[in-house]
Amino acid sequence: MADNKPTDAVELTRALIRCASVTPADGGALAVTSAALERLGFNCHRMTFSAPDTADVDNLYARLGDSGPNFCFAGHTDVVPVGDADAWSLEPFAADIRDGILYGRGATDMKGAVAAFIAAADIFLAKHGGQFDGSISLLITGDEEGPSINGTRKVLDWLGERGERLDHCLVGEPTNPEALGDMVKIGRRGSLTGTLVVHGVQGHVAYPHLADNPLPRLIEILSRLSRHTFDSGNAHFSPTNLELATIDVGNTATNVIPAHARAAFNIRFNTEQTSDGLQQWLRQQCDEVGGNYDLSFHLSAQPFLTTPGPFTEIIAQAVTDVTGQRPALTTTGGTSDARFIHHHCPVAEFGLISESMHKVDEQASVNDIEQLAQVYARILELYFSSGEISSGIGDGPHAA
Repeated sequence: MADNKPTDAVELTRALIRCASVTPADGGALAVTSAALERLGFNCHRMTFSAPDTADVDNLYARLGDSGPNFCFAGHTDVVPVGDADAWSLEPFAADIRDGILYGRGATDMKGAVAAFIAAADIFLAKHGGQFDGSISLLITGDEEGPSINGTRKVLDWLGERGERLDHCLVGEPTNPEALGDMVKIGRRGSLTGTLVVHGVQGHVAYPHLADNPLPRLIEILSRLSRHTFDSGNAHFSPTNLELATIDVGNTATNVIPAHARAAFNIRFNTEQTSDGLQQWLRQQCDEVGGNYDLSFHLSAQPFLTTPGPFTEIIAQAVTDVTGQRPALTTTGGTSDARFIHHHCPVAEFGLISESMHKVDEQASVNDIEQLAQVYARILELYFSSGEISSGIGDGPHAA
């Protein structure tokens, strides 16, 4: 380490918040992250990825050590837009602290976690004089809140091309609904979005025999979809659910039968379903109603589960040791970049309280950020002292 001054998780969080890194802008956030890691001796690799019709995105992979096992912390420094800045109590990128609460876009999602892990690595390294068997790495993207095309997936591909392996990974997404220690995520449901366009023939409402109204067919199809029970869930996943997102006709007149009607919906599905099976069922419902239609899909995530075992127990035990609370192991919530990482190694998620993420006045308790750094440091302590690491912790992820 270049100096003996310990990393202050709160001050590092504030420095990151002051970087206005709204996706895909970096705003200097990765430079702040790299500087903090290089001070601890990490070897940092900055990389920019591109793809047609998407913005270039900056990413960071940092590693300390050249042997296994390699424990990776994954996260992101990009944030969502602030929305109405005038609605904020404090300036969104000022990182002000009031009554023990740090305000700012990214405080909880998830610059606080990135800072906490760097502070945790510092705590762990200081305790062991920088000597331990294995490696610590960080995979930090600037594309988690965006299309997720030029971020984590491409960094993982880059690692594969180098022959570099991640043995286990912890993602710092905000996982706790109410209090630090509530919840560890050990998997996520899949996400399938459908867009349905029902075609008809435009005409005058007084002459329906000369037209073909697509709306009754659309209503019948959507009724079938919304009232269907897919499953009851299982031991680790809640039931599969379909939610209607939008219905659009684009008709500004009340005396015109529209030519087309469009709807979009999303299915969050568990390991009782497959994306292919869901698509087949959806087309069957449309065919049974009949008529001319187009149905397209976008699959953004498959369901996955990291089987509870020694790896998840290390995380849960560390949370309990620091917070005094035994976390639930769940698969609730939306998607995260863990959906890419699980193909490479067992992955779990634990971070700050999720209540204010993406909201006006996003905030995190100063005490929670400091405690999170202690949790992460305890995870590293338990992980690298476990005799089961050399033989492989846990059974790894299971994809549907």
